[in-house]
Amino acid sequence: MNAVINKTLKTSAKVAKKVAKRTAAKAVKRKTASKSRPREAAKPALLSGGNPQIAKGYGDAPVQAYIAAMPGWKSHLWRRIDALIVRTVPAVQKAVKWNSPLYGVEGQGWFLGIHVFTKYIKVAFFRGRSLRPVPPGESKQREVRYLDIYEDDPFDDAQFAAWVKQASKLPGEQM
Repeated sequence: MNAVINKTLKTSAKVAKKVAKRTAAKAVKRKTASKSRPREAAKPALLSGGNPQIAKGYGDAPVQAYIAAMPGWKSHLWRRIDALIVRTVPAVQKAVKWNSPLYGVEGQGWFLGIHVFTKYIKVAFFRGRSLRPVPPGESKQREVRYLDIYEDDPFDDAQFAAWVKQASKLPGEQM
């Protein structure tokens, strides 16, 4: 009977060694594979309408991440508009809050915000009623006016820059 027990113990030990060897080899393989292939950054999720889900953040980096995550034509157009805003208000402050980029002036608050929808980009001028000419889109909020930008709409850089310049000089929203 001792011979049977000894044989079983030897066989179990051999099997355990093989399993341990295979497990170690797999671990090494996984380690070297992960080192040789750089991990891709996860793409931000797109919420309903294609609005990128970007974590709250201040400065240019989160806004640029938002722009990069915008689908198709919206990304290309907003990259151009972002540059236009920076040229018009060189000291502009940027942030992403509530999955929307905001533009403002330090000490004055936010003067403009955007939101992406399926077929258009909605620009909110928080003191839009004070701009001349008044942006076309009405709001439930007394002071806010909107500009909806669709893919095939002509975009008037000069008018937009004039609105941005005016809006940046008004008291902004504290958010």
